Amino acid sequence: QLQASGGGLVQPGDSLRLSCTASGRTFSRGDMGWFRQAPGEERAWVANFRRNNGRAYYSDSVKGRFTISRDDAKNTVYLEMNNLKLEDTAVYSCAASGEGRQIILSQMSNPRAWPFWGQGTLVTVSS
Repeated sequence: QLQASGGGLVQPGDSLRLSCTASGRTFSRGDMGWFRQAPGEERAWVANFRRNNGRAYYSDSVKGRFTISRDDAKNTVYLEMNNLKLEDTAVYSCAASGEGRQIILSQMSNPRAWPFWGQGTLVTVSS
């Protein structure tokens, strides 16, 4: 089970940190990522951490503003979001590949490639 938290109502330029904690199953040796879904839009990839090379990947829309990190001891992945914009408003969900599994590089941005999902946390950026 994946539990996301940390969403809220903020103003443009503010920061938030989202957390996603796994319980009942260990995801520490798999890939973990964040997606978001804005009202009326499809779920979109935000960022993910790839276990086999230790690299983080970001969508162009958040690159330079968002940072994904993980704490394996806590079985938690974080999404630090800085300089938030109105267009960042969305429900943010975390995803996991599963213990010891990887998401194919070309499929990282495809929600259907990720087998495990947490419930979303709402981020609202409003002036």
